Amino acid sequence: MSRIGKMPVDLPKGVKATLKGSDLQVTGPKGTLTLEVNPAMAVSVEEGSIVVQRPSDQSRHKALHGLTRSLVANMVEGVTDGFEKKLEIVGVGYRAEKKGKGITLHLGFSHTIDYPAPEGIELDVPTQTQVVVRGSDKQMVGQVAAEIRGFRPPEPYKGKGVRYAGEQVRRKAGKTAGA
Repeated sequence: MSRIGKMPVDLPKGVKATLKGSDLQVTGPKGTLTLEVNPAMAVSVEEGSIVVQRPSDQSRHKALHGLTRSLVANMVEGVTDGFEKKLEIVGVGYRAEKKGKGITLHLGFSHTIDYPAPEGIELDVPTQTQVVVRGSDKQMVGQVAAEIRGFRPPEPYKGKGVRYAGEQVRRKAGKTAGA
């Protein structure tokens, strides 16, 4: 039995889960998320919890068991608390500013980069060198943060660019004067 998969996912107060065929829908204070469950997995909504069961001990079913349970747990956490990723912008003249629902990035290019916030994602700029990505869908929050980081990833010589908060950038030694 999968150690992760066998644990039921508890539903906090204010969160409802409905199962229609192979679609699981979780609704809470932060929104509604839908997951198309693999037909091999048996998902049941019981009193105050969601239980995932697998049909056999095949390695494929074992992997799907833990994965499905983790996806369901992330949905429940997303509609109750939500997820957030913080990005830092490092470099002289590199900055971000909020513009409508999206952000505008100045990253040392000859042009600015306008990034509109996708549906269900909130972009916040507490300071010019910080960007906060918030949302209820964990995968979408990570994807948006990765896209923003991808505009100018941190480079190894001076460390300039967009990085995740707390990310360690391995620095390289630059050229030395030849004799």
